Amino acid sequence: MKQLVDSFWRAAAYCLHPRVIWLSVLPLLLTGVLAAVLGYFFWESALIAVRTQLDAWSLTGSALGWLESVGAGSLRTLVAPLIVLALAVPALVILSLLAVALIMMPRLVDLVAQRRFAALERRHGEPVWRSVLYSLGATLLAVGALVISMPLWLVPPLVLLLPPLIWGWLSYRVMSFDALAEHATRDERRELMRVHRLPLLGIGIVTGYLGAAPALVWAVSAALLVFAPVLIVVSVWLYTLVFAFSSLWFSHYCLAELQALRERSAALTPPRPDAIGIDAVPAAPPALPPV
Repeated sequence: MKQLVDSFWRAAAYCLHPRVIWLSVLPLLLTGVLAAVLGYFFWESALIAVRTQLDAWSLTGSALGWLESVGAGSLRTLVAPLIVLALAVPALVILSLLAVALIMMPRLVDLVAQRRFAALERRHGEPVWRSVLYSLGATLLAVGALVISMPLWLVPPLVLLLPPLIWGWLSYRVMSFDALAEHATRDERRELMRVHRLPLLGIGIVTGYLGAAPALVWAVSAALLVFAPVLIVVSVWLYTLVFAFSSLWFSHYCLAELQALRERSAALTPPRPDAIGIDAVPAAPPALPPV
């Protein structure tokens, strides 16, 4: 428990580090560049496609005709842009966060290792391709669990418990793996993830609830359409900051426990004969003096 709280406060303090702040701002720049490029090349064609589809549907055609009949015809021109934005913005956010997730986690682990665990040996237990496959497999399992559990979300208490529990399990599996992939051997990683399963799952659940904060910003941006661009930027930054905090918390906890595991193993391992100045072959006893 002490290690859990200590790693929490260390992760919170590291969020003020200039490198972490820069990594949290990076998705905003990515989102802006992607939006500018896609808007320049595809905005007009997307508007034409949406307007054509709206005119082809009798229901939407009737609704737009009713708007014109009540003197709100100017709103007709806003429908297609709003639909394009509603479809494009989530896609841009997801792409930005995926890109940052691939960039951020290794750099945050390196930051923690350099500043706190510089003497910890890097044993390169897992290659990058295996980490990617492991993350994809865990993500597919989590998405499947979410889909299967959706009927249970109709029960009020369960909707507040099941999704954070599933996302917490996913964070525990993926971030623990990534935090230990560079420094731990495969056996060390498996032992740590087995022995510390409950604390790591607890970290995942807490960060899962923290990840719900940006969703509130999305809800506000939908209610206050005028401030939607600013609130969308804020929500992207919050998502990234929560991800950075989660990565730092897992990194501090996992690397500290890895260091403790190696210290215990070294204490239990008997020293080699040459390490304590004893020859491998015992010296011959001294000769007796002549009688």
